[in-house]
Amino acid sequence: MLTIQQAIKERILVLDGAMGTMLQRNNFSEEDFRGARFKDFPHPLKGNNDLLSITQPEAVKEVHRQYFQAGADIVETNTFSGTTIGMADYHLEDLVYELNYESAKIARQVADEFTDKPRFVAGSIGPTNRTASMSPDVNDPGYRAVTFDDLRIAYKQQVEALIDGGCDVLLVETIFDTLNAKAALFAIEEVKEERNLDIPIMVSGTITDASGRTLSGQTVEAFLISISHIPLLSIGFNCALGADQLKPYLKRLAMNTQLNISAHPNAGLPNAFGQYDQTPQEMQVLIKEYLQDNLINIIGGCCGTTPEHIKAIVEALPNPPEGREHKKTKNYNDSKFLELSGLEALVAPLSGVGGAFINVGERTNVTGSRKFLRLIKEEKYNEALSVAREQVEGGAQIIDVNMDEGMLDGVYAMTKFLNLIAAEPDIARVPVMIDSSK
Repeated sequence: MLTIQQAIKERILVLDGAMGTMLQRNNFSEEDFRGARFKDFPHPLKGNNDLLSITQPEAVKEVHRQYFQAGADIVETNTFSGTTIGMADYHLEDLVYELNYESAKIARQVADEFTDKPRFVAGSIGPTNRTASMSPDVNDPGYRAVTFDDLRIAYKQQVEALIDGGCDVLLVETIFDTLNAKAALFAIEEVKEERNLDIPIMVSGTITDASGRTLSGQTVEAFLISISHIPLLSIGFNCALGADQLKPYLKRLAMNTQLNISAHPNAGLPNAFGQYDQTPQEMQVLIKEYLQDNLINIIGGCCGTTPEHIKAIVEALPNPPEGREHKKTKNYNDSKFLELSGLEALVAPLSGVGGAFINVGERTNVTGSRKFLRLIKEEKYNEALSVAREQVEGGAQIIDVNMDEGMLDGVYAMTKFLNLIAAEPDIARVPVMIDSSK
């Protein structure tokens, strides 16, 4: 059977559209969400779409079936919130493995109904409702509601269940915080190593507005560099924006990578009532522009899109829908350049004529600066931040942070200071060099 890695070399692949939009058409009640199994569950369950894979499996199957009938090559599992972190809101943490396994199994069963061409199942891995690099408390910017390890453990459980249920590819999607995504990717690599398998990975970030950055503040280029250590099937963007608004960021992505590029935009921007008004025909016109500009290898839809939108996209593809090969246009060879990322990208030649001198700010170092050591010992972190800010304003391209000192709890101090730096965009725009003799 043709693998997704082989299929994407031959033609543009079509992803499905919105799951939530379709499920909402059923107007399920609290009782529908509960089903017989959760009839007496002590907490409200309405709104937990992932649970419908257990309590209303036929409805979920029908959504998958309609997208395949519209011409989609790939459907996403109904698991966008399928982690213990996401399910904590509904007190269903213990159900996570079953939710993901059943969702993948349902999608696999429907995919196998279609024999006209290969159909694939993507395990949907959402961002969770917490962020590892930002504080939810404006009065405490150093606080985090979730840690990298919390996320890694939660994602690993989800990944194992998605694979067991029959997914062909894993889709880490709607990324608003790259640190969350890195935890998911770390978990995937753990599972791949433990099981000695090589399941392909798709990554899709979210540009939140016209600033051209993710919610956590990264530019397109910095986001790409942040995850470039992982072998990927594709990288792209989804959600938040319509196809028109998303196009310039896809172009920037294409300029900087030879990876396959994916896009699943919303059906335009939401109206005053939060609804999406862009018609399938309107979206089709915009997707044709993607094709003319040779932008994408995988195309689908996000919020507000339906099987009618996907059918219109399929009809826009060339016949046959040949594959697209990207030629990045940046004028340097990656292997001869250092590529680092804070909120912004830092690219510098490694050696040779024009080799860069990189200016590292070393005053945020308890070993090299008595002033900084005193501020950290006295826990005057706001003043310590000003030292970092002065370094960046003075031209530092990287901030060196060192907390090795016998009189300090170095782990606490390092964690606290780095969390505070992450909350300061004027500092966090540059990469951080962790400096330790321990």
